[in-house]
Amino acid sequence: MKLFYSKMQMIAILFFINLFWISNAHSQLFIGTATTDITPPLPVALLGQFHLRIAHTVESPLTANVVALESIGNNTETVIFVSCDLTVIPPSLIKLVRNQISERVTGLDANKIILTATHTHTAPVLGNENLVYPIPPEIMQIDTTLKFVAERISTAIEKAWKTRQPGSVTWGLSYAAIGYNRRSVYGNGVTSLYGGADIPLYRNAEGAEDHDVNTLFFWNNKNKLIAVNISIACPAQEVENRDAINADFWHEARINLRKRFGKDLCILGWVAAAGDQSPHLIYRKDAEKRMEKLRNVSRMQEIGRRIGLAVQEAYDVVKGDRHSSVVLQHVIDTIYLPMRKIGASEYAEAKIQYDNLSAQIAAQPKKADTLQAQMLWYQAAINRFEKQYTNPTIESEIHVIRIGDIVVCTNPYELFTEYGIRIQGRSKALQTFVVQLAGASNYLTTEKAEKNGGYGVIMQSSLVGAEGGQMLVDHTVELINKMWDEGRMK
Repeated sequence: MKLFYSKMQMIAILFFINLFWISNAHSQLFIGTATTDITPPLPVALLGQFHLRIAHTVESPLTANVVALESIGNNTETVIFVSCDLTVIPPSLIKLVRNQISERVTGLDANKIILTATHTHTAPVLGNENLVYPIPPEIMQIDTTLKFVAERISTAIEKAWKTRQPGSVTWGLSYAAIGYNRRSVYGNGVTSLYGGADIPLYRNAEGAEDHDVNTLFFWNNKNKLIAVNISIACPAQEVENRDAINADFWHEARINLRKRFGKDLCILGWVAAAGDQSPHLIYRKDAEKRMEKLRNVSRMQEIGRRIGLAVQEAYDVVKGDRHSSVVLQHVIDTIYLPMRKIGASEYAEAKIQYDNLSAQIAAQPKKADTLQAQMLWYQAAINRFEKQYTNPTIESEIHVIRIGDIVVCTNPYELFTEYGIRIQGRSKALQTFVVQLAGASNYLTTEKAEKNGGYGVIMQSSLVGAEGGQMLVDHTVELINKMWDEGRMK
């Protein structure tokens, strides 16, 4: 049947077609990427252990990887993701990078920049907010290292922002066994970090494990895959004790992924909630070693292989479901969590330990290399006790970013995995990326862990306790779910 339209009908049809085009054009996603080497000149002091370590060699380079997103329209929005091969992101680094970008890039809100750490323990000391070692004068000093890294990161952000172009995104989910709960519980009431499972008293791992591999894939307007953000509930700590610069297993993962998807692929490694996780094996060690030997790979190469397989699996499923027009929302908030209270007996113990360590250093100054960081650890706990009766809080910057049907939510803590699962369970988003270490706060533990004690839970290593952890979960979920008042994209 032949259809006829009046002039007014044709005008109306054209109007709605134009309106539809404008609406979609206004929500077009623009994407820019950049990768930079942030390996400082050697020798340099490393962060991540209580004793001073000086790196004289580079086993694998440290990199910062940037994905800049902008949605153009009436509600123009921006987010800059920067994943860094660092132990933590000290406030001084965030401030320096944001200040530099504010001066160098017009029209970009520097507060929309999110720096996150992969938590490798073979990266440089960057801020005096970290444990302070007695760094020898002939070694690169902290301020110099900080400025070097900040300049490299700022230049990469500027490049990613200025080269953004229309593109598309999708999201995927797969699985890989990479992180394991590192807190072992025994029948005698003891909880031990990295405790073995090969004794009769072993009962169980204390908490949950999360083997999800959440992925965000980005293409340019020529249908070339240009970036992937990968969230794994495991810190990069396979070679944490070495005296050399090393990006840990993310270096091997990038090698594997670039063989699969192209040498220019920008790869952001995110640590999901993993304050009680580690790549170190608690059991089945011999079986794993045999498989690595037969595959002719190192432990880090094996982890990189698993990440590569998981990302490939997700990519093969979701690559046809790309979106160039998506909802992009970015909320920045500051939450004030109650500081975990220190008991009188804990305070007394801290005083004893501090005095003992201080006396040892005074008697033998060279011992400062191995004892000073621990001494200052106890001193910080003493200072907290003396201030805690004024009801102090810990100020924490958090970000919640909606991209289409998924959400990315960040926090500055080493967040125990159980909290990440709580957030995911209550989130209205189709898929929820919980990303920790967007800052430099320490362990945020669960109520069960507080009762069991041990490293990562004791007063020195935990500023915020279970009460604050639940507050963080509740507030994050509230911010997420407000974004879904109007439903999903589809």
